[in-house]
Amino acid sequence: MKKSLLSTLFLLPMCVWAQQENFKIEGALKKAPKNAKVFLSYRTPDSNVTDSVELKGGKFAFNGNVAGPTLMTVRVQRVGDKPSANGGGDSYSLYVHTGLNKLAANDSIKNASFSGPQVGLDYVGYAKKLEKVTAATRAAENMWYDATDEQRKDPKLMERVRAAMKPLGEQKLALQKEYLAANPNSIASLMALQDIAGYQMDLDVVEPAFKALSAAVQNSAPGEAMKKRIATAKVTAIGAIAPDFTQNDPNDKPVKLSDFRGKYVLLDFWASWCGPCRAENPHVVEAYHKFKGKNFTVLGVSLDNPGKKDNWLKAVADDKLEWTQVSDLQGWKNAASTLYGVRGIPQNYLIGPDGKILATNLRGAGLEKKLIELLGE
Repeated sequence: MKKSLLSTLFLLPMCVWAQQENFKIEGALKKAPKNAKVFLSYRTPDSNVTDSVELKGGKFAFNGNVAGPTLMTVRVQRVGDKPSANGGGDSYSLYVHTGLNKLAANDSIKNASFSGPQVGLDYVGYAKKLEKVTAATRAAENMWYDATDEQRKDPKLMERVRAAMKPLGEQKLALQKEYLAANPNSIASLMALQDIAGYQMDLDVVEPAFKALSAAVQNSAPGEAMKKRIATAKVTAIGAIAPDFTQNDPNDKPVKLSDFRGKYVLLDFWASWCGPCRAENPHVVEAYHKFKGKNFTVLGVSLDNPGKKDNWLKAVADDKLEWTQVSDLQGWKNAASTLYGVRGIPQNYLIGPDGKILATNLRGAGLEKKLIELLGE
């Protein structure tokens, strides 16, 4: 097996259970493409994993172990072809835990029928309910993925993507709430709730929805994981004192968040490899220069990976990020991002002089609007 980098713009959460369990996936394509391979990708608590096998006689099989119900994607690809940048193409997503999971299709795996354990069947029903909005969302995402590197430097591109995604997100949320209400005993409901929570949890939405699930689902291992996420969200909610941390700057000098007490601070989680972060940086730069004389500053926390310090520093220079930057160069295991429960970037927290969190997830013109509200023109 080998690690495979998945999209950081539309990350999917996964359930984490304590005990490894065996699974098997068998698939059959009646009209299989020639010279093709089949890829299986999923996330574990420690990494992103990809396995691959040859498609022989239209059949394939995967075996493995996972720590509880896990979202997986099976993708059929001709040798030499490049996969869709956002994980689309001829692919099928399934929810796998233990036992035998079967996929059967005519000439496209994305149209496969599924048979297997109940947890997988529950996910089929959930995915079917979201089928149309999922397809429309993927098309909107492709505005970003199909763009050139030069086009992605234009902040207006990300604004167009967000504008297209907003109504689709609202439609999806409504459908997910319907599913949760109708399926309180299903583990797939927890997956719906994880997706609703996203990387910036709305406690007013998520906590009551979680409490409405059956006791068995709440007390399951993935349910316990959701309880922990809710607890972390409360610690980083608006009005809470921002959790303190220390990380080194590029010169290995320790910097504490509390060192900035007395100022308005935008705590900005980002990374050099994160396209949406780089697209957002010009807005942060503009806000920094406009308000730095009004008791405002920025503290950047990079989720760059081990051994990639040069990439981090080059991005800082290229994007003209003049404020304090820190990182432990541990990627998604960054201690500060873990403390704040960050599950997707860019992500930020606006912190007041007293150390309390005033706002979160400020994007584009929204950041300047909030700073004008607090500090004036």
